[in-house]
Amino acid sequence: MQMPKPSEADKEHFRSVMPTDPDVMVKPMFGNLGAFVNGNMFAGLFGPTIGVRLSEADRTELEASERTVPFGPAERPMRGYTGLPEVWNAEGDGDEAREKAWVTKAYHYVAGLPPKEPKEPKASKPRAKK
Repeated sequence: MQMPKPSEADKEHFRSVMPTDPDVMVKPMFGNLGAFVNGNMFAGLFGPTIGVRLSEADRTELEASERTVPFGPAERPMRGYTGLPEVWNAEGDGDEAREKAWVTKAYHYVAGLPPKEPKEPKASKPRAKK
């Protein structure tokens, strides 16, 4: 499975369209970035593509009105996430506002979901005596 690496400009652009809420955590994921609220990811960066997790109604609206792309590896796109149109990155004027609007919708949707429970630490296996 090929994992595209975002450029530093892609990473900076991703951070620039994230909500400024202090609950937003942006952290590295497999060489890309993910944005989280309450432990749940609401947006991610996969190469140059920003993907968002939206309600079913919002995802249907976005996919029907824009040239969205699958989000994640071509062999296994992430279910529940929609890649924002890559053409927005090339067109320029007004596109960052559209990205911010959809990322903000994703943030509000995921912020309303139950917080992700932290995983229990795995118990270490006792070492065999020699």
